[in-house]
Amino acid sequence: METPDGTLPQPETVVVDGVSIATYVLEPPTEAVGDVVICHGTPWSAAVWAGVAHHLSRDHRVHLWDMPGYGRSGTLDAAVDLDTQMSRLARLLSLWGVNRPHVIAHDIGGAVAVGAHVLHGVDYASLFLWDIVTLDPWGSPFFKLVAEHTDVFGALPAPLHAALVREYIAGAARRPLSSEWLDTLTGPWLGEVGQPGFYRQIAALRPDHTQPLVRKLAEVRCRTRIGWGTDDPWIPVEQATRLRQSLPGEPAVITLDGVGHLAPIESSADVCRAVDDWIR
Repeated sequence: METPDGTLPQPETVVVDGVSIATYVLEPPTEAVGDVVICHGTPWSAAVWAGVAHHLSRDHRVHLWDMPGYGRSGTLDAAVDLDTQMSRLARLLSLWGVNRPHVIAHDIGGAVAVGAHVLHGVDYASLFLWDIVTLDPWGSPFFKLVAEHTDVFGALPAPLHAALVREYIAGAARRPLSSEWLDTLTGPWLGEVGQPGFYRQIAALRPDHTQPLVRKLAEVRCRTRIGWGTDDPWIPVEQATRLRQSLPGEPAVITLDGVGHLAPIESSADVCRAVDDWIR
């Protein structure tokens, strides 16, 4: 288990449709051989992928973003549904001036990246999908409970909320997360903005926003690869096989034994090796 090497540079704020987005660019020491874009999931931020991003930035220019509602883009004013995040990614890539990047996407970031590609016409060089939210069913009983009682959860006393979020995040991993990682991952969800924001983003995530993507998976226009933790408690590894069968060319599936939903934290070295093999 790695300690947090999520020391991303200070974010640059990019405004898309009036919404401020925290973005990060890691430049290689010499001329970049290409661009990589990384999309995080929920309830995470770009920090989850910082170790992999630094690894890739040895020779690639690596772009990350905290989706509005997450990480350093936390806000209670911006829409946080998947349809809107897909559109934002398409706009953000245009503002970055990134053409045909390699894209790594995790959890709902997978839905966002696929949506920007098949619904908004963004071209990728390749797409590596890690434990993604796309195929039905998704959304735990906790998700459904929060969606029905967002105001109640948002009004929890702060210590109870903090304990709930910490336990929820810890439950994503098969291997125990360090206290440092738990602090890093729970921090954005605490306080006057973080607490209501946590429940608000859960309530905004609905399977009906991924169903149009499922119908268009066969239209993906770039080479793909799939990565999954064999012990993912949130999205069973069986979905990796179903996803493979839905994508053109039935791409390779990389499975990491004894790893849960947070492969870039739980098994960073294995993820870096898999990404190296894929991108090169």
